[in-house]
Amino acid sequence: MSDRHEHSHSHHHTPAHEHGPGHRHGRKHRHSLRHRVGHLLAPHSHETADKVDSALESSARGMRALWVSLAVLGATALAQAAVVAVSGSVALLGDTVHNAADALTAVPLGIAFVLGRRAATRRFTYGYGRAEDLAGLVIVLTIAASAAFAGWTAVDRLLDPRPVEHVPAVAVAALVGFAGNEWVARYRMRVGRSIGSAALVADGLHARTDGFTSLAVLLGAGGSALGWQPADPIVGLAITAAIALVLRDAAREVFRRVMDAVDPALVDRAERALTEVPGVRGVGELRLRWIGHRLRAEVAVVVDGDATVREAHRIAVDAEHALLHAVPRLTAALVHADPEPAPGESDPHLPLAHHITA
Repeated sequence: MSDRHEHSHSHHHTPAHEHGPGHRHGRKHRHSLRHRVGHLLAPHSHETADKVDSALESSARGMRALWVSLAVLGATALAQAAVVAVSGSVALLGDTVHNAADALTAVPLGIAFVLGRRAATRRFTYGYGRAEDLAGLVIVLTIAASAAFAGWTAVDRLLDPRPVEHVPAVAVAALVGFAGNEWVARYRMRVGRSIGSAALVADGLHARTDGFTSLAVLLGAGGSALGWQPADPIVGLAITAAIALVLRDAAREVFRRVMDAVDPALVDRAERALTEVPGVRGVGELRLRWIGHRLRAEVAVVVDGDATVREAHRIAVDAEHALLHAVPRLTAALVHADPEPAPGESDPHLPLAHHITA
């Protein structure tokens, strides 16, 4: 279907779960005992109240993951910093700085999750979910800054070698760093994938790399124990390279999200669901986009040209309902019904042709 259909979407079918008496009743009573019991007995309900509750729950899970991660990584970084102060290990210093930066990324993400809970306004009509993607950009910049600092420190120590003291303490601190980061990485990625947060998954990947760089500090400690002074700064450079690799992966993930990229498999899944809806004779333009960790859809479906407005609306509602079941984390869908072309009939979108830009 051509791009000219885009202009007609906003003037037709409003998502069924976003209007009508059921919607108002759901929002008014969603915290009541009846709603809670009803939600338990009918977990597949798609009333707006249920969607809001689900979205708030996903944000709450994200917040818990952030603060737990902040506590664990903060404690890890403090323990490592104490060892850095007495040992002078630049490899451990790089790891400590990176762990501290990783812990502090909870701040922009936490702000984003709080903003994401705010209701849409007449200025921000899609809500504030995009704040999460901006937080992802902040995380990428934080990773880049920690890589630059770790690299600079390692090069400086190569040019001005100094012995590492308290090598056993450095080794223990490295193991503590690995354990803390690996636990946080698994926790963040599990929650991030569960709620659909690219920023939280990127943060989990960041923590996992930190864990492996902590193990690399062990190599530096071993080299120092054997009397080879360059071992510590060389490991520091290796840590810098590892940070650069995770920077590439995180930047790619966040860039795709900012550019509204979605997994093509989700588009295929949505199309299959729509073609199975009774009354849908074809699927035209289909768009999915992430807003924070929630998905929205816009789609044009082809229906019988002789269908009444009520019949076309019912098909559109059924199509939206099918999408909500088929596409994970989809919270809203705007469905536009196009009449099936009849022989000799002009394109009903012709009046919009002069608005199309090349």
